[in-house]
Amino acid sequence: MSEFVHLHLHSEFSLADGVLKVKDLVRRTAEAGVPAVALTDIDNLFALIKFYEACLSAGVKPILGCELHVREAGNDKSVAERIVVLAASSEGYANLRRLNSLSYTDTDERATLYDNVVFAHSEDLLVLSGGVKGHLWSLCEQQDEEGLRRRATRWQAVFGDRYYFEVSRTGRAGEDQMLRQLIDLAQTLKIAIVATNDVVFAEADDFEAHETRVCIHDGRRLDDPRRERLYSESQYLKTPDEMAERFADIPSALKNTLEVAKRCNVQVELGTYHLPDYSIPADTTLAGYLEDMSANGLKGRFKELEIPDSRHDEYFERHRYELDVINEMGFAGYFLIVMEFIAWAKHEQIPVGPGRGSGAGSLVAYSLGITDLDPIEYDLLFERFLNPERVSMPDFDVDFCMDGRDRVIQHVSELYGEAAVSQIITFGTMAAKAVVRDVARVQGKPYGLADKLSKLIPFEVGMTLTKAMQDSGELKEFVEANDEASEIMDMAYRLEGIVRNVGRHAGGVVIAPSTLTEFVPLYTETLGGSLVSQYDKDDVERAGLVKFDFLGLKTLTIIDWTLKAINASRSAAQALDFSKIPLDDARVFDLLRQADTTAVFQLESRGMKDLIRRLLPDNINDIIALVALFRPGPLQSGAVDDYINRKHGRAAVVYPHPSLKEVLSGTYGVVLYQEQVMQIAQVLAGFSLGQADLLRRAMGKKKAEEMARVRSEFLEGTSARGVDDKLSNDIFDLMEKFAGYAFNKSHSATYAMVSFQTAWLKTHYPSEFMSANMSADMQNIDRVVVLVDEVRSMGLTLLPPSINLSQYRFTVQNESIIYGLGAVRGVGEGPVAAIVEAREHGLFNDLLDFCRRVDAKRVNKRVHAALIGSGALDEFAQPGESVNDTRARLSAELPDAIKSADQLARDEALGITDLFGGVDSPIPTSAHGDEVNYVGLSTRERLAGEKETLGLYLTGHPIEEYEGELRHFCKQRIVELKAEKKNQWVAGMVLSTRIMRSRRGAPMCFLVLDDRSARIEVALFPETYEKFGRKAIKDELVVIEGEVEADDFTGGLTLRTERVFSMAEARQKFSSGFLLDFTGCPIPGDFSDRLMQVLDPHRCEQIGCPVTVLYGVSDATAKIRLGVEWQVEANDEVLRALKQEFGSHVALNYGS
Repeated sequence: MSEFVHLHLHSEFSLADGVLKVKDLVRRTAEAGVPAVALTDIDNLFALIKFYEACLSAGVKPILGCELHVREAGNDKSVAERIVVLAASSEGYANLRRLNSLSYTDTDERATLYDNVVFAHSEDLLVLSGGVKGHLWSLCEQQDEEGLRRRATRWQAVFGDRYYFEVSRTGRAGEDQMLRQLIDLAQTLKIAIVATNDVVFAEADDFEAHETRVCIHDGRRLDDPRRERLYSESQYLKTPDEMAERFADIPSALKNTLEVAKRCNVQVELGTYHLPDYSIPADTTLAGYLEDMSANGLKGRFKELEIPDSRHDEYFERHRYELDVINEMGFAGYFLIVMEFIAWAKHEQIPVGPGRGSGAGSLVAYSLGITDLDPIEYDLLFERFLNPERVSMPDFDVDFCMDGRDRVIQHVSELYGEAAVSQIITFGTMAAKAVVRDVARVQGKPYGLADKLSKLIPFEVGMTLTKAMQDSGELKEFVEANDEASEIMDMAYRLEGIVRNVGRHAGGVVIAPSTLTEFVPLYTETLGGSLVSQYDKDDVERAGLVKFDFLGLKTLTIIDWTLKAINASRSAAQALDFSKIPLDDARVFDLLRQADTTAVFQLESRGMKDLIRRLLPDNINDIIALVALFRPGPLQSGAVDDYINRKHGRAAVVYPHPSLKEVLSGTYGVVLYQEQVMQIAQVLAGFSLGQADLLRRAMGKKKAEEMARVRSEFLEGTSARGVDDKLSNDIFDLMEKFAGYAFNKSHSATYAMVSFQTAWLKTHYPSEFMSANMSADMQNIDRVVVLVDEVRSMGLTLLPPSINLSQYRFTVQNESIIYGLGAVRGVGEGPVAAIVEAREHGLFNDLLDFCRRVDAKRVNKRVHAALIGSGALDEFAQPGESVNDTRARLSAELPDAIKSADQLARDEALGITDLFGGVDSPIPTSAHGDEVNYVGLSTRERLAGEKETLGLYLTGHPIEEYEGELRHFCKQRIVELKAEKKNQWVAGMVLSTRIMRSRRGAPMCFLVLDDRSARIEVALFPETYEKFGRKAIKDELVVIEGEVEADDFTGGLTLRTERVFSMAEARQKFSSGFLLDFTGCPIPGDFSDRLMQVLDPHRCEQIGCPVTVLYGVSDATAKIRLGVEWQVEANDEVLRALKQEFGSHVALNYGS
């Protein structure tokens, strides 16, 4: 038997250090024949459940513990130093949880405890002194023998023989001195010594990777001379033999580790669920109360849906069956808890989704108001949610609007007690793109190199470095050709997937029947911050707590805002009853079939629009199918094509077996939903739906042994029903294939309902709906740009931001949408609140009035500038003034206006009044009272200001100033293009770019070109993209030569690119250069000097444009073409410089 057990060890979950993965640690321990191992991560128990279960599976005894950082109570000079705490029993494990939680929840220094707190919860805990940097370390360093004895005695007095001196020999400075001091003191105080290796990595050659990990966490570079080197190459998972060699002179220190291991015997209760207590009347049970509430709810649904009496028995039978299963499994309380907080949310007018996930398959949930979709009407199965043949917790995922979700969580906290409710932790790992950047940074590599390397890794969920190297030939070539890139990748491979940080689950909340720490340890990200469990969502459930998902769905907020806008001017009696909108509304399906689905929930992506155009939905079941079909499995398997072709009569509807017609007729014989897989097993093989759900799950896991078993059961059932064995096998193979991608119909149906609702609002109340959408995404400028573009394409009126009309959010007035001030960059909610507040006393008259009346502390100069640039102050224009002049004037007047407003505010505060009756002075036009001089903005400058503050061009388009030129080489605008088998020239601004990969892995690009008349999609296939891709830049004007083709799929046109030109290159190609025409007027005397001064910085002899001067008098003209050494690039900068110097005499010559 091994004579040594590791008692001090950090895994990747220590965050600050450690690269050991839990499964790898346990595997290595088992392979080495070591009977036990401890996990003692820094200040946390994040991995405890994972570690415990892995050890049990491998036949290794788990020792549960962690490092805690403690200070000496009553000693103001003491600093936090580590100890290692191990649980000896279940009570010890409880104290371990409590102490670890208290270090975050009841402390004045995060992740730190006073020693007297540890003493108060010391029962059945073993403590090691912590070794290097432990709580005796500084005293040993100072050789303070009296202080060392006093502290050790203090701990020994509480823990007795459960307190150990920890020593190590890893080659770190000070270790040997501490070892000698502790050996001497141990003999005096009779304290046992244990040897550890303070393990932070698996093998000696992991040292460099570990140092890199530490630097990533600390934000340091590896070569930073100021960086403290805290670790040595010896801190790996040494074998017992290696430890025996190290401590040959102190064998008892090794033997004592075995004694510690023997003392630690914790059994963690897993898999037993502990529901919070739900308050019910004294004279009933949970089961009885659930039945009463559900029965009453079902009667309400009958009335609401006007379900005929003839169908009531069908509902009662299903209802009774579900109640029996729920009560038999002991989940009545769970349903009641969910019912309560959803009912509370609805009472508080917090929008709640119709359901999410498999929970919509429960009629009891529908009766209780937990879901809002009739499972019988939509053929949804209860067993997909709660299987009586497989005991597992039900899991309702509930969508709330983003604004109200936190209120519901707060309500639950107040109802069950804040000590019983917390959110759930998540762990972020070093993903492919991020780890490359992290490694490059700590290695001191150039930022540009890291940026390029990271960008070459394809953006795809679940992407790994290995997969990236396989998929991207460009990445592979770059790494192989660049030594520094290769060095980055070598280290990134070793750190990829390591836990890097913690976060909180998007909606997961746990509710305990008593104090949370009785079940899980707690954590806060900041001192005094919100509580999260230290166990993740899976481990929380294994520990016995029930997880409730309170998810925020932005679409519900959008629907809520839309309805409030619609009903704002209506009486309560006239308010729109959104629950009664008809699901067969022809206008809605017209909109859907046209794929006008931008802003429609789940249906607005490009791929989804393409699918809609093909499928042409005409009923709610088609929308349900769309949600299920638009995923890789159906798209790649041919299921999409089968569904569409059969729906439109282009292919016959066939069924695997005649008896399956009823199951599959709704999807034209295509197996699309998981529920259909279950029903096939029920109909063909006589499975109960519970058995069928187990079969579905087995098919999803694809484990050979399990698949063989369920196949045998299936064939046995089909044989008993007279189904041919070969056909049965074929059908099973078909089911297995479909089960791999078949979708949960309950989820598809509930989300399809939300999709229809948003499509209905877009159809019937477009202004209110689009206004709400833009408000919901105000902070995402790119999204606002898309939505503004959709508003324009819908023919809606969008008014610019207005200081006198706009609110924080987008609003609707007389069917026109008014731009929200919150969507102006640099103008936050606080400044807008101040503006609206001041506006309650009357509209603003001019700039000085505005500056005087708003709170200068909340609306600063930067906010004023953003408002001017966005056009929000355009209503301060003077009579006859152009927009360009207004904005230039306001910018020039702003400093003095602010100064005057400040002076007036100070005067008022001092009680100083105007001697002439308080009449306001006009805005001082300068510091000296003179007119402020300003130059009107150019159109380009005005639009640039809008782009900077709004993210888009609102009052014009940059292409306007080029339209005259573009006609010389683009004979047609985009709106006039037709598909022809010849090359055409097309110009426009690049609105968006989308990089994809060809089947061979080569990069290609699709971009959208806009010339204000229309848009067209442009394709740059790999060879073209390689040549011209650098010119495909968003917001740039490009001229493209290519073939315009009809796109049968979208019904529009696409442009297949042959060549791409910048505007300067197009001018170079199509013009004969710059022409300075002075015919009919004299040339300035200093013309030559001025011309040379303008041209000199831009000379481009090899590829430039010639410059020609035309001049003459009444009877003669002359044309002088400057020499090649004075050729210049035909870009905007040169053109502007020439026009600024010589005005209208300058043009590009597109003539002969």
